[in-house]
Amino acid sequence: MILLFLVAILLADTGVSAQQLTTIPKGFLIICGDRDVIILNPDLGSDSSAIVWRWSINESKGQTPDNYQKWLYPLDDCKPIDRNRSLLLTSSGGATCIVNIKNRKVTFYARTPMAHSADVLPGRLVAVANSTNPKGNSLEIYNRNKPEMVLFRDSLYSGHGAVWNSKRNLLYALGFKELRAYKMSRKKDAVHLTLVNKYELPDEGGHELSPADEDRFIITTHNNVFVFDIPTETFSVFKMLEGVKNLKSVNYSSRTQYLVYTRGEESWWTHHVRSMNPERVFTNLPIERIYKVRVAR
Repeated sequence: MILLFLVAILLADTGVSAQQLTTIPKGFLIICGDRDVIILNPDLGSDSSAIVWRWSINESKGQTPDNYQKWLYPLDDCKPIDRNRSLLLTSSGGATCIVNIKNRKVTFYARTPMAHSADVLPGRLVAVANSTNPKGNSLEIYNRNKPEMVLFRDSLYSGHGAVWNSKRNLLYALGFKELRAYKMSRKKDAVHLTLVNKYELPDEGGHELSPADEDRFIITTHNNVFVFDIPTETFSVFKMLEGVKNLKSVNYSSRTQYLVYTRGEESWWTHHVRSMNPERVFTNLPIERIYKVRVAR
């Protein structure tokens, strides 16, 4: 009873209550895998007691066409968007959706073969990177007002990352052996991406593409982790995780040096979320196979 009272006080101090979030406070962790995505307040602990919000793909029933509960399994990315008021979810099962934090409703959905990551673009657009699948290996653009309608598509072998860089108005996309930069143009409802640059990765197996700041990306491959410096167009080894293999997600702030990541420990999945600066291990969470973690910024 005392423990519950203390948890309630801590939640009140953050301005949120369990399952009643309207926005995700900065520093909270978003963790996904299997059928679930959870939001965790690290100030409350490092296990399930710190969960303040949880959503299951079963909740999409009645909000999406038939079969989406199947295609949304397993969840493989969970990015906070819309100033942390929504989550952009992708699944290697073959779907992408957007879920509103406050009302828990699905506001966008699309059939995206082997989707591994996505990002939002200006003008209510969504970019999705699709991995190896007969109908995948692509970068696709959608409009949030028109579910399932592909507006633009480019081939991208083993698409694993998509990040919009607002400083340069460029979309960066990660494939098996390369990082690409696209310029976007629009004319009424038509959308077009023009490839403006392509960079060969220092190692094959591009997997994670995550911004450290507006000038640098963290990129993971089969055998290592790299920093890509946009102004100089160069790769260097990311020292904090040098030589670490099988990383699934990496979140790093170059300003604070705070690092949060997941690493495949049981084949492609894990039971743990790890951080440095400070060093912590988040475990005993209600997701059997955790895949990625994101940090609300």
